[in-house]
Amino acid sequence: MKAVRYVLIGIVALIVLAVAAVAIAMAVINPNDYKPQIEQAVEDATNLDLILEGDIGWSFIPLGLELNSVEATLEGDRFVALEQLVAQIDFWSLIAMSPRVNTFVLDGLDARLEVDEQGNGNWTRIMPEDTAGAATEESAGTQDEQAQEGEGAGGEPLNFNVENVQISNAQVHYTDKSTGQSVTLENFTVNASNITLGSEFPLEIGFRVATTQPTFEVNGSISARLAANEALNEFAVSSLNAVFDMTGEPFGGKEVTAELGGSARANLENETATLSGFTASLANLNLSTDLDVSGFGNKPTLSGKISIAEFSLKDLLNNLGQPAVETSDADVLEAIAFSTGIGGPAGKVELTNLTIKLDDTTFNGSGSYNLADSGIVFNLQGDQLNADRYLPPKAEGEAEEAPTNQETAATGPEGDLLPLETLRSLLLDIDLGLGQLIVSNLTINEIKASTTAKNGLLKIDEFSGKLYEGSFGANVTIDARSDNPKWTVASDVTNVQTLPLLTDLAEVDMLGGGANLKVNATTTGNRISSLRSNADGQISFNLAEGEFRRMNLTRMACQGIALVNQEDLTTTDWGTSTPFNDMRGTLDINGNTLNNTDLVAALAGMRLEGNGTVDMAQSQLDYEVGLRIVGEIHRDEACRVTEYVENAVIPVECRGNFAEDPAGLCSFDGSRFRDTLKTIAENAAKAKAREEVDKAKAKAEEKVKEKVQEQLGDKLKGLFN
Repeated sequence: MKAVRYVLIGIVALIVLAVAAVAIAMAVINPNDYKPQIEQAVEDATNLDLILEGDIGWSFIPLGLELNSVEATLEGDRFVALEQLVAQIDFWSLIAMSPRVNTFVLDGLDARLEVDEQGNGNWTRIMPEDTAGAATEESAGTQDEQAQEGEGAGGEPLNFNVENVQISNAQVHYTDKSTGQSVTLENFTVNASNITLGSEFPLEIGFRVATTQPTFEVNGSISARLAANEALNEFAVSSLNAVFDMTGEPFGGKEVTAELGGSARANLENETATLSGFTASLANLNLSTDLDVSGFGNKPTLSGKISIAEFSLKDLLNNLGQPAVETSDADVLEAIAFSTGIGGPAGKVELTNLTIKLDDTTFNGSGSYNLADSGIVFNLQGDQLNADRYLPPKAEGEAEEAPTNQETAATGPEGDLLPLETLRSLLLDIDLGLGQLIVSNLTINEIKASTTAKNGLLKIDEFSGKLYEGSFGANVTIDARSDNPKWTVASDVTNVQTLPLLTDLAEVDMLGGGANLKVNATTTGNRISSLRSNADGQISFNLAEGEFRRMNLTRMACQGIALVNQEDLTTTDWGTSTPFNDMRGTLDINGNTLNNTDLVAALAGMRLEGNGTVDMAQSQLDYEVGLRIVGEIHRDEACRVTEYVENAVIPVECRGNFAEDPAGLCSFDGSRFRDTLKTIAENAAKAKAREEVDKAKAKAEEKVKEKVQEQLGDKLKGLFN
């Protein structure tokens, strides 16, 4: 026991002697006497010129070092400087193998980072060229050794604490001469105390960041309580309160405030993370979420919820200094909100109880995103949406300026419609429903839309709805697997009333009836001009129990009949419409031109027959219509149908721009009336021939009758005699 006691006494004595020696050395040796040697050693090892203007001090208890007024220049320009650096470590904690930093103070740090016109940073010139490569290799070797040592060390927990950390008045200036960009970090401060692994400690950070391209400034302050375990694989943040005041060109010179709050926790070993009561705001936009994450690889599992409180988009844009969105209805974009639950299996994010609110429109549904193949699935059902309220308001004189705008658009560069590479990577399965949609003043009910996309093949499998007492359905396929995508369109319209539709759509009331339409068309291309010029297919249509409005075809026919009868019409009230039964025909699509050769319709006493073309590129109509007389058409005496005009065709032409004056397109065609007169003359000749034949036949019959009567009379006389 005595031996052990003597050994312990000896060890303590050695420690005391060592401490005494260090204390004596620190008391006797003045580090300021070695400034020239320190400066020269730095200059010999680097390209920096070190200037130690202030005093160098050290202390024993606590063991520490203090530097004042230090500057390092690079090629004559300041690279880094600091006013004061104080680093103190509790001496006894080193002996106990549990290092405890008593105080760390950094004040007045000033760093200057610069990139020249060739893109080279000044920090790359700190080390001499002949030693830079060797230093890099040595550093790499050291890192490998450290990694190997770390793997075999067993990951012992680190036990240390810091009593006080204070950084103040720090600034960093970054200039890039190759781009003209300049970034400044200044007024950077950090305050933390009682930093101990396994316990919470307070942290406060403040800074100002400013850029020149664009001019932008951020004043930030962050306060929170942090915690980390001794193994440094579990971290927590609580009572987070971060405020960022921003201004500059991106916000039109306005000041905008962004804030973060809440708590977060992460465990690197278990690969779990949690956001609790986390909030984020930007001006009047506020987001809140509670989220749990399990797995940090490519197949994480998420669970929680996220919501964006109702906000005004117009106020948000105004607060952010952005241009206002002009809408025809000034009361829209005032109430937007979003909320959803988040869940799903590993590698898949599923949205449940998804709600999207846009003013008085609400969408409900669900969705999912697959991380493995980027597959997107959505199923949304909305109640009603008036899209016209969100369109830009019409300016005064817009209608008169339209032709000029169209010419400008036509002569401008034409862009691609579809981003083909993006489309080829899409994996979509989307179902949308809407109770009512108002668009272009049309009211469409019970809309259903189903869209899928895979390997560059986009299909709108269903697009249907109810429209003006009728219904419609369509499907579209876009094959984007080549650079010249192929389009296939099929549509079926049943009993849609054209009069209210055209009136609401274009304020055109020239045609009424129940429209039935079938469209089958194909085309290729990725631009509007290509799609039009390559279009091919057929449109078949018929209108049941309809009428031509703002034109009276009966009057046009009677004008022709009156000319034949060489009389004048006496009727003055002809009306402004022409009813018909079952007008039908077929339009052959040939690029921008629609050809029709079989237009027919049944009118009162007439049969409408026609053919012509429609030029969609020029909005031009060129039709020749004939009104074949098949019976009495009007009570006017001058319009009586004689045997001469029966089956004759009264010609009507319809020509012009149907986008400008639809009502003035059709008129009596005098140039073709010569053919009608020829037909009438032929009818008259046939009638005259029939009349001569009838007269000869009647005369012959009379002579036969007289002869028979004469012979019969003689026989009767003989009989009575």
